[in-house]
Amino acid sequence: MIWAHGLGGAKDLPVPAPLAIAGGMAALVISFCVLALAWRRPRYDASTQGHPLPAPMAAILESAGFAWLLRLLGLLFFGYLTWALVAGPDLTTNPVFGTFYVLVWVGIVPFSLLFGRVVRAVSPVRTLNLLIAKATGGDPSVGLRQYPARLGYWPAALGLFAFVWQELVNPDGAFLAPLRVWLAVYLAIMLIGAAIFGDEWLERADPFEVYSSLLANLSPWGRRADGRLVVRSPLANLDGLVARPGLVVTVSVLFGSTAFDSYKDSIRWVSFVDKLGIDPLLVNTVALVAFCAIIAGTFTVAAMTTGVGEDTPRSQLPLLLGHSVVPIIVGYMTAHYLSYFVELGLLTVILLSDPMVQGDILLGTANLSVSYFLSFHPSLLASLKVLAVVAGHIVGVIAAHDRAIKLLPKKHQVSGQLGMLIIMVAYTATGLYLLFGT
Repeated sequence: MIWAHGLGGAKDLPVPAPLAIAGGMAALVISFCVLALAWRRPRYDASTQGHPLPAPMAAILESAGFAWLLRLLGLLFFGYLTWALVAGPDLTTNPVFGTFYVLVWVGIVPFSLLFGRVVRAVSPVRTLNLLIAKATGGDPSVGLRQYPARLGYWPAALGLFAFVWQELVNPDGAFLAPLRVWLAVYLAIMLIGAAIFGDEWLERADPFEVYSSLLANLSPWGRRADGRLVVRSPLANLDGLVARPGLVVTVSVLFGSTAFDSYKDSIRWVSFVDKLGIDPLLVNTVALVAFCAIIAGTFTVAAMTTGVGEDTPRSQLPLLLGHSVVPIIVGYMTAHYLSYFVELGLLTVILLSDPMVQGDILLGTANLSVSYFLSFHPSLLASLKVLAVVAGHIVGVIAAHDRAIKLLPKKHQVSGQLGMLIIMVAYTATGLYLLFGT
């Protein structure tokens, strides 16, 4: 099994890569001009917008029985994988690797966009915390202490960085021993934190749940301020993302790590690391930190250049505009991992029938076949990559524009967004270059 993240490059584009990059930048600028002329009032309000679900459907989705069904399915799958993790052979055909790096990490994107907060619903950590609380007569939502509001998403940002370091930098990431240690530490931190701070710890600190919840803000499923479960525009849903401390760092880790992954295997970077004569582990770790820090720094500066009224401190602008990075993350994840998810995801589903790698057919998936349609059509794949990146940035510009005109006085509603436009254009050009020009 070759754990490669993407197929299709600059040579596979139906147009030259420089032209594709220029076209993407132009599309972004044109979109901004259209918005500046035609979008003069805020259109999204997550607290009031949305069509309520039919009462029978809402009753099923909000029922305790449905919630327990999802919890049990998540717990059973977790137990099945724990068996493969502990007793399975240390081979890349062990389905633990594909599940961890493909089905979970990459699969969070499409599943959260389609179904909402899927990790929260099936999280084995939440279920274990709930069972422990019931066994001890406690309440899983109440811990020993109140979760400090100033921590926000900072613990999740650290957890996400730990994951991407394990996946992208750790040379032993494809061996069972480091993976066992990583998951054991993750489980211990989550359960101890939940015991201290209650379920709010998992909502703010669990890297997988936070990642899924961020992406779920672009799903069609939402909840209004009156508590009704509704269907609405994903952009209206995105408006409801609560700006908490650590949001900018969290989205920067997700965005920056994907950009680093696009670059780290390029001939240019590999040659540079070889010439340095320094431990590649150290160099790649520093580079990963740098990519994430550059995203956080440039976005913060661009957001703080936005002209605002007297009621909004500039220091709050990066948090208030941080939701606009979520569509960009979706675009990059789609562009970078599309073929990876389709092909290795299907392969992992096949391997899940044989957790001990001894020819078993436990789940009945062993006879499925992997579709290499995208690999056999590299021009199509390359075009989809460009479309995903550009579309993600355009949606990000729309989200930022709608939020900006809520914050800006009328005389600054166009000029005040120029900083954000410039950084979005820079991200588009850099992202397309990393995907197709390295």
